[in-house]
Amino acid sequence: MNKLLPLILFVTLLSCSGRKPADLVITGGTIYTMDTSQRVVEAVVVNADTIVFAGSSQAAREWIGDETKVIDLQGKTMIPGFIEGHGHFMGVGYNELDLDLSGVKSFEEIAERVKIAASKAKPGEWILGRGWHQDKWDTRPADMVKGYPSHAQLSAVSPDNPVFLSHASGHMSLANAKAMEIAGVNQLSKENLNKFSGEGGEIIRDANGNPTGLFNENAEDVIARFIPANDSERMSKAFELATQTCLKNGITGFHDAGVGREGIDFYKSQYKLGKLGLRMYVMVTGWDRPLVHEWLKKGPEVDPKHWLTIRSIKLNCDGALGSRGAWLLEPYTDRPDFYGMATLSMDTVLSTSREALKSGFQVCSHAIGDRANREILDRYELAMKENPDVKDSRFRIEHAQHLNPTDIPRFAKLGVIPAMQAIHMASDRQWAIDRLGEKRIKEGAYMWQSLLKSGAKIVNGTDAPVEPVNPIPSFYASVTRMTLKGQPEGGYEPEEKMTREQALRSYTLDAAYGAFEEKFKGSIEKGKLADFAILSKDIMTVPDKEILSAEVLTTIVGGKVVYEKK
Repeated sequence: MNKLLPLILFVTLLSCSGRKPADLVITGGTIYTMDTSQRVVEAVVVNADTIVFAGSSQAAREWIGDETKVIDLQGKTMIPGFIEGHGHFMGVGYNELDLDLSGVKSFEEIAERVKIAASKAKPGEWILGRGWHQDKWDTRPADMVKGYPSHAQLSAVSPDNPVFLSHASGHMSLANAKAMEIAGVNQLSKENLNKFSGEGGEIIRDANGNPTGLFNENAEDVIARFIPANDSERMSKAFELATQTCLKNGITGFHDAGVGREGIDFYKSQYKLGKLGLRMYVMVTGWDRPLVHEWLKKGPEVDPKHWLTIRSIKLNCDGALGSRGAWLLEPYTDRPDFYGMATLSMDTVLSTSREALKSGFQVCSHAIGDRANREILDRYELAMKENPDVKDSRFRIEHAQHLNPTDIPRFAKLGVIPAMQAIHMASDRQWAIDRLGEKRIKEGAYMWQSLLKSGAKIVNGTDAPVEPVNPIPSFYASVTRMTLKGQPEGGYEPEEKMTREQALRSYTLDAAYGAFEEKFKGSIEKGKLADFAILSKDIMTVPDKEILSAEVLTTIVGGKVVYEKK
């Protein structure tokens, strides 16, 4: 047989097809599409930023020309780019700039890090950090009050520099004596100490009435308002670091859960400069009521190029389990006198929901406790009944971590999307049972499969920087319900595991649905944006224990390679 015949036939087929050569062809591996009509393909073809073909490698060859970039997967796996369904983008960057306390094993370790930071700081400079969690320490200090540390060690190692360290949840913070002095908080400051009783916050005091330095929920602002605002240089650096971190982890889209006026203006400036490295879906922070009213009046901004869209409002309605701020129907098992708290009036939730339905906005309400979830579902339902012409509001509840069993089917019935972070189960389940007790944990905590079976769509994520933004551990937790150390064998409440297909959808197509973007994002189909992540392992087939070792090798946004592992 003539050895030139196959080449002649290929050239003939290419010329006969009349196809213009494509910009990019990716082939040579397993490609999961999230398209139910063809779940796995061999090749993808891209022109500019759009997919023009997904199918066989043989058919894809028709698009290869002299200028076509060809990526050979060499047997590796490609998926749609991950979409972080609930995170705090600038927080990811600031976490790189401030003290990262997420891995500390004791309060003494925190004090040592603060001591080092104070030795390098300018006089009066604030020392900031985030990530500590008292339930994850190997040892606890003797002077804990209501289960939380006191400021004494921090004040001793940093007497002249104010210190403010946020809990991993972001729902409480620990200040040292200098920070409290600046804010006017002391034993005699009854106004500040009593201000937040019953108003969505708490300043923890010891038996003598002295502030311990622990500021819970809304009370954090007593200290936080004295911290100097971020300047443009610090914002730019945090933005750059957050972008790099996301792209390194295969994240091509990000739902930013609560952004203020300054942040929105900054994102717009970066967009104009062409510096947005991934696609941003922004929720206007509900803390700034004038800002919310401005947006409700002028309406959403939906970017036709799909880089920066602002069409949702974030309401913070309760706290977290770690801080015992989650609002519960029954008291905490490990603090029987306490039910948590609402951090926002339910009247505000109702009025915002009514206005959002009229103006085309989505409402995304933070709710972790079962009472908060029920109260919000009640307000959503009332607002929807009053606005029956709005058929596709896609209101969300962010976290939906602990539900009363009777409220689980209400999500699908109302079309409300639970935006849940599976990684929280892996991190929290071991100690959350102390907060809620076995019955409430088993019947209503992290109820992924029950929600999916009822017809709800789940949006996955990490709540970064509460957890590292890497999607792989959250995917692992979704399908195993185990800690990142592989405990317990078989997983917690294994009947609530997601399948791998469900877990990947929650991070791609269903995450896109959660932002009204499923028609152009979230799956590998003709006509959709060319956003992909190439992985070192096939997370859809490898044994459970191998999922965590999978790495992102390449990230592609809009048909362009934006990250390659060195």
